[in-house]
Amino acid sequence: MRQLVLNIRPEAPPRFDNFMPGDNLELLLALDTLARGELPESVVYVWGAAGSGRSHLLQATVAEAGRHGRAARYGGPELPDELDGLLAVDDVDGLDEAAQVRLFSLINQAREGAGTVLAAGPAAPAQLSLRADLATRLGWGLVFGLRPLNEADRATAIHERARALGLALAEEVVRYLLSHGRRDLPSLLAGVDALDAYSLSLKRPVTVPLVREWLAGRS
Repeated sequence: MRQLVLNIRPEAPPRFDNFMPGDNLELLLALDTLARGELPESVVYVWGAAGSGRSHLLQATVAEAGRHGRAARYGGPELPDELDGLLAVDDVDGLDEAAQVRLFSLINQAREGAGTVLAAGPAAPAQLSLRADLATRLGWGLVFGLRPLNEADRATAIHERARALGLALAEEVVRYLLSHGRRDLPSLLAGVDALDAYSLSLKRPVTVPLVREWLAGRS
């Protein structure tokens, strides 16, 4: 796997190199191996809370597989009948009964060598409100729980996003954002974008008083 260089830019599509791994490096390495078609396991399930990055990782895996010339698709509620290559299925908890039956069949096809199923949801397989047979199948493969980022990782992500915008943030500004804003990474990064636009509209530098004023206007 190539060296990870964080590149958190607002316009960047989901890739491995713009995902902040934190304590999830083992998962990132496994998905990179999967994308290259070198992972021996045919079923992988990733779970984590909203905003944890699971959708980012599924889309990044599909994109990376395509760069390696593999057939790969990011599936939604409409799932194919036949598995061909890599199929990423997000939000499995939202699948209706028919889609759950289809996913069960696709996982069986994967285990028979037809391809790979990468699925994701908000909780471990046994805790999902799914058909019991599907939950069991999801638990048979590799299962990864996304670990939340620590404070230092979040601060690094904020600095990287600000740098991509040409914005220099003082440490006290970053600390204030972390202690007073939403803590999931997508919300933090969207906050940096909005704060940048706010400061430009007022032609004022980003300081703690400006952040306080901006947050007050959003409440």
